[in-house]
Amino acid sequence: MTITKIEQPLLPVVDADFARSLGIDSGDVQALRDDIRKNLEREVTSRLSARNKRAAMDALLKANSVDLPSGVVRNEIEELMRAARQDLTSRGMKDVDKMPLSPDLFREQAERRVRLGLIVAELVKEHELHAKPEQVRAYVETMASSYETPEEVTRWYYGDPQRLSDVESIVIENNVADFVFSQAKTTEKSITFDEIMANA
Repeated sequence: MTITKIEQPLLPVVDADFARSLGIDSGDVQALRDDIRKNLEREVTSRLSARNKRAAMDALLKANSVDLPSGVVRNEIEELMRAARQDLTSRGMKDVDKMPLSPDLFREQAERRVRLGLIVAELVKEHELHAKPEQVRAYVETMASSYETPEEVTRWYYGDPQRLSDVESIVIENNVADFVFSQAKTTEKSITFDEIMANA
């Protein structure tokens, strides 16, 4: 056996040049560390929020039985199928429109979404959990803060009613999740950083 090459990873030196290569114009290594910490904290907060929101929605589904209008479920299935085809097309697959997709593949997800939508709509109406303008603004600004030019990102969101409507939907879901937690008996649980990052 002849060994022709031996390789090993070479970690870069964390210095001013390295900091500049990652967008810290001053080359300040501590500023780089602070920026990384801020981004990681934002990501952890986002993932914990998503995890808690899922738990709240699961609890709502478990506690409420709802008759589902078949027409609404059918429309939701069609929407999920359309989104699946669009996703496959964006990944480079050809002739996706001709690909046979069974509605049964999407039925369970569609029924969950419709059931949850009806429950959430009723809670929003009954407890006035609508998205307030200041909540929408705060959410947009939080998302925008992770970009180099937050003002442009904020303008981008406010420049399109559909994008803003999507944000309002997220804020409403957050309001509902907060309401559920305010009514429920909860217990705190420790979770490691690796566990949080592994569950995207």
